Amino acid sequence: MKFIDLNKQYQKIKDNINSDILKTLDKTDFILGKKVFDLEKKLADYVGVKHCVTCANGTDALLIPLMSKNIGVGDAVFTTNFSYFATTEVISLVGATPVFIDINEKTFNINAELLEIQINKTLEKGKLKPKAIIAVDLFGQLANYSDIEKIAKKYNLFLIEDAAQSFGATFNNKKSCSFGDVASTSFFPAKPLGCYGDGGAIFTNNDTLNEIFRSIRVHGQGIDKYDNVRIGLNSRLDTIQAVVLLNKMKIFDNEISNRNKIANYYSKKLSKYLSVPFVREGNNSVWAQYSLLTKNLEEREKIISFLNENNIPTAVYYKNIFSKMSLYKNLNNNPCNISQSISERIFSIPMHPYLTKSELDTVISLIIDFYEK
Repeated sequence: MKFIDLNKQYQKIKDNINSDILKTLDKTDFILGKKVFDLEKKLADYVGVKHCVTCANGTDALLIPLMSKNIGVGDAVFTTNFSYFATTEVISLVGATPVFIDINEKTFNINAELLEIQINKTLEKGKLKPKAIIAVDLFGQLANYSDIEKIAKKYNLFLIEDAAQSFGATFNNKKSCSFGDVASTSFFPAKPLGCYGDGGAIFTNNDTLNEIFRSIRVHGQGIDKYDNVRIGLNSRLDTIQAVVLLNKMKIFDNEISNRNKIANYYSKKLSKYLSVPFVREGNNSVWAQYSLLTKNLEEREKIISFLNENNIPTAVYYKNIFSKMSLYKNLNNNPCNISQSISERIFSIPMHPYLTKSELDTVISLIIDFYEK
């Protein structure tokens, strides 16, 4: 059994993908070819925003918006303490200071109430200038934008939706990547919508930001690539990846439906034994991961060992919270006790749209055996 089975998906769309890749090879428009712009239009329409700008990866999709606003040394960017390192890495890359906020104990997303408290503390200290918020949609579920957007507006902060794990998710039927001033997503192969390499995209309704993003992704170009008007990056999506994503989008909504059926089945069968994922009212998750909570670290280590011995792959997202990393030991952030507790108890089991009932039942029965033996 695979944790994420990309081959099953490939077999479903193999003929079309192979044919379109061969057409791209014949045409030789490998970088920012026509299919890239076709993809950008399709992604923008799917999300319901004016602009989509593709780029080389999900990390650049976060970095480029920060660069566009000239965020840097002396600026504070508020973000969750519990996510993949890229979320805070981009803040450090531009020279700004990350301010870590503890998470909601049910959704694992940034706690909006604590966010506002920390903004006010930062203003009171006066050492850093609050500039932006990066809110992560962890494991495929949207953060609490009802409150976060109000806070961003109240304090005039640039709001980035980190939708690396949530493309396709909704809150009250509004799509992921349509929240905040800007949204960023990743097309890393293991994501709900992934390509066959690295890729990313940025979404916005702001015409000016759209033009700046397009400039930054090609070395800060102006009227052409030799007219460099700002410091930029080499961050272009290649055409073959666009072709792959266009094909995957044809089956994407059906895959989201399958993911939800699988998650519901897991939760129904496992809720007696472990803390199963909580989905906030109004949210529809895309289940980038299906994560469970044990009572403590020792129990987690034992069940992971048991499942692995029985050929069931597992993963831990995430073992280390940002504020505990040696990189950030001098930041003096407030304790994030919930983030720390979750990091010691969480683990994930196989989740992808092509899990069979037999495979699900195998995972479930082993977990039940572990607790009832």
